[in-house]
Amino acid sequence: MARVLSLFRPQPVLALVGGRKTTFCRMSLDSRAREVFAAAVEAVQPDMVVRRSIERKEDSIIIDGHTFMLRQNLHLVGFGKAVLGMAAEAERILGDHLVKGVISVPRGIQETLRQHGKAQMLLKENSRIKVMEGAKHNLPDADAQKAADGIKQLASELTEKDLLLVLISGGGSALLPAPIPPISLQEKQDVTRRLAAAGATIQELNNVRRALSLLKGGGLAHCAHPTQVVALILSDVIGDPLDLIASGPTVWSKVCPEEVWSVLERYKLSTSLPASVKEVLARGSPRWPETKEQSDEAGRVLNVVIGSNSIALKCAGHRARELGFRPVVLSPGVCGDVRAVSRLYSLLARFACSREEPPPELAAEVLKLGPEVGVQSWDLCRAMQVLGEGRAEGWGATCLLAGGEPTVELTGKGRGGRNQELALRVGLELRGMELPPNGPLFLSGGTDGQDGPTEAAGAVTDGGLWEEARAQGLDVDGCLSNNDSFTFFSNLSGGQRLLVPGLTGTNVMDVHMLLIPPIPINRR
Repeated sequence: MARVLSLFRPQPVLALVGGRKTTFCRMSLDSRAREVFAAAVEAVQPDMVVRRSIERKEDSIIIDGHTFMLRQNLHLVGFGKAVLGMAAEAERILGDHLVKGVISVPRGIQETLRQHGKAQMLLKENSRIKVMEGAKHNLPDADAQKAADGIKQLASELTEKDLLLVLISGGGSALLPAPIPPISLQEKQDVTRRLAAAGATIQELNNVRRALSLLKGGGLAHCAHPTQVVALILSDVIGDPLDLIASGPTVWSKVCPEEVWSVLERYKLSTSLPASVKEVLARGSPRWPETKEQSDEAGRVLNVVIGSNSIALKCAGHRARELGFRPVVLSPGVCGDVRAVSRLYSLLARFACSREEPPPELAAEVLKLGPEVGVQSWDLCRAMQVLGEGRAEGWGATCLLAGGEPTVELTGKGRGGRNQELALRVGLELRGMELPPNGPLFLSGGTDGQDGPTEAAGAVTDGGLWEEARAQGLDVDGCLSNNDSFTFFSNLSGGQRLLVPGLTGTNVMDVHMLLIPPIPINRR
């Protein structure tokens, strides 16, 4: 194991985690874990990320190092679950130059934010931005299509003297449906639904969506040409790929009808397509004609990711350091089945908490799990190096941070979500280890504050979970097989282990946290 880790020493470990002396903290591990999670969520609040990304200097703004002049020429459009808060902050900063705007947001979001005391995420009464609600249950509908039409019309009326600010967040694809005529919204949905049911990959689904859409795959930027377009993006996709977030309406992507036909034939759907879809695909030409005047479209579009899981983890690390931990970020891209992910975290906990040199087999199993959970071997080796040296050199408490979006296989009809099920499974995996404050503690939470159809964002767990549940007569295995993790944690010790921050108004996937206390080493 030492030979494996010795290959990954590009800089001193203290440089990776900061040289500041750790501080003593009287808070429990549970309380500190919740504080760190709150810091992660706070860092990606819609108003916070917009404020951080826009620098106002009199009649100009600086975004990502680019300067744009303001001459009563600013227009705003947006679509996504977090866009209302983003738009409210943008108007606070730039309202004196804002001509008008249109945003497409989820059905009921304004009332929900009011009920949760999120007044700062609401537009003022005399706002120049029109709010249109739709996409109930995160599905495209007629109201969302009407909003998309309004956004398309606003963008199409602009000139080279205007500036279009586009706000994008997760859920934006369902809130911007604009099928190419004569395709109806229902026909487009049916095609994509059948493809998904047949096992099509996300890349294949997006290729088909773009081929059938006026606005996805750069279509919105095309409508706005020759206007300068600036898109501020709050990412809810692993790796922050611009073409996948809300299906990339400001990211030009070439659509090849032949490739789309190939996908449809692969899943045996080509012969049962609606006549309207066949008509559009049979045109065999780009969705819009390419001209010399439009060849500079890419240069007239600036796409900037202003909020992401990586940013949330970075700020969580800062808070962890303030609370006396050495922060280590594993990866913002954890994915795969929740059972494999829970196994990974339990192995890392045992590696970090070992009072003697961990057996090589343990590290080998960690590395073997890497591809299954979307974590590179490099990142796993780096994390184990830091955990190992921290244990050997007596650094004190460590906070291992990660993020992403694991998946859960649905086998039952209970209430729960991927974060609560992950926490439950990790707790079972940690069985037999010492309890906090002398043993590890794990937290998993969704940054949107809602894990599945429940009121909780996630849960906190440790090695005492199984004994605690048995003492209270709870059926752990039954809850897992029924995907009933919320009911389990609600009944366990009065719900004390649940993480319930309420609606946050943002979403950059999930935050995972493994807190490792100082471990005394058996020295021979």
